[in-house]
Amino acid sequence: MGQPKVLALAGSTRSGSLNRRLVRVAAEGAQQTGAVVTLVELADYPLPMFDQDLEARGTPQEAQALKQLFLEHDALLIASPEYNSSITPVLKNALDWVSRSAEGEQPLAAYAGKVAAILAASPGALGGLRGLVHLRAILSNIGVLVLPTQIAVPKAHEAFTESGELKDASLAERVRGLGSKLAEQTGKLKA
Repeated sequence: MGQPKVLALAGSTRSGSLNRRLVRVAAEGAQQTGAVVTLVELADYPLPMFDQDLEARGTPQEAQALKQLFLEHDALLIASPEYNSSITPVLKNALDWVSRSAEGEQPLAAYAGKVAAILAASPGALGGLRGLVHLRAILSNIGVLVLPTQIAVPKAHEAFTESGELKDASLAERVRGLGSKLAEQTGKLKA
């Protein structure tokens, strides 16, 4: 069946995103376990807010390209910032556009059979935990198997070095471990 393919992304387009740093650490763990990881930047896929009238005029090229990446990968590794106790609008919008079925395609084809690991980094005391509840619910509802283990990094503005590494070695090991677990579980399901 080959190596599991993991699509890794942060639910933020901010240049200094803490969640981008976090997803890169988790992606290292997936790679070390044998997965092929594609790190995608949502800023490279600027999408209008989803609405069916707009979709009826033609799915934006960026949405088609992003959906193709989802279709080509076996698993999702998502680090999501928390905005007002939920996920970011840019992440929700991307998930919505990718969910749309092309003519002759099964519903939610880009999510069918996928496994996901979720994590968050936030300056707050809960580390984005409340947003992960929403992300888990969304992904589960569209047919994604979300690993039960998740990681929320509180006080994330203090957690990283200038080069983007986690200062706490045990936390870095846990984050890489989550990426590794995603690769292992996806590999088992592919077999």
